[in-house]
Amino acid sequence: MMENCCYGRLEMLTLVLVRRGLLGELLHGECGYLHDLREIKFEKESEGLWRRAHSIRRNGNIYPTHGLGPVAQCMDVNRGNRFDYLVSMSGNSRGLQLYAAEHLPADDPRRKETYRLGDVNATLIRTVNGQTIFLSHNTNNPRPYSRIDLLQGTRGIVQGWPDRVYIEGRSRKKDEWEPVKKYFNEFEHPLWKSDRVRKVTRGHGGMDFLEDWRLIECLRRGLPTDQNVYDAAAWSAIAGLTERSVAEGSRPVEVPDFTRGRWKTTPPLPVIES
Repeated sequence: MMENCCYGRLEMLTLVLVRRGLLGELLHGECGYLHDLREIKFEKESEGLWRRAHSIRRNGNIYPTHGLGPVAQCMDVNRGNRFDYLVSMSGNSRGLQLYAAEHLPADDPRRKETYRLGDVNATLIRTVNGQTIFLSHNTNNPRPYSRIDLLQGTRGIVQGWPDRVYIEGRSRKKDEWEPVKKYFNEFEHPLWKSDRVRKVTRGHGGMDFLEDWRLIECLRRGLPTDQNVYDAAAWSAIAGLTERSVAEGSRPVEVPDFTRGRWKTTPPLPVIES
């Protein structure tokens, strides 16, 4: 399993804040994949050859791992915790039909397509340790990009897009967000302190480089990978489980324990030092 967003700078800073206890006990997370892909979905090559097809035949959160992976790691999913069950619902499908009507030639057969995928899918996941996760998906409407990246604890909160933080007793003004910059200065994840990462200008600002480097480093040294086969199964299965919940009137759907109980004894993901 490789999920580049687990190596984003804010996501890795948040992991450090969680491990240091600055947020207190984690209670809730919010995450998602919110990305206007209408133009890409109607391309006649590259991603347009497959992305739109999922919108035609599926209805649920069809791309959960970008946002969910980092939250799952902070909540120790499969490492002392696991997903218990979810409920999911999708709204109306409007964005792709409207885009096709306004941008495609009158004789283009794609104008006659119908889409099952609701423009906005909202999913709630509960873990066996009692945390809640709001997971969203929207790739069919005009909007700025976001993965939300929110974690709420008993002592503070972190949120991305834009990056900001509030920690009780530490933030300067009561009940006001503050920029995350000073936390980068003090709590930057060790992997993001590398000059090699800071010099990377492509690959989503460095997280793609870290994703590849960590996998290669673990394989070379015989170390457990940061995301294992159980993470791959649990994070990816959410897509199909949301589709089932949506199809059955937002019925609660249990998430299988792919570890067969080993989540109880597997240690949490540490803050990798180098």
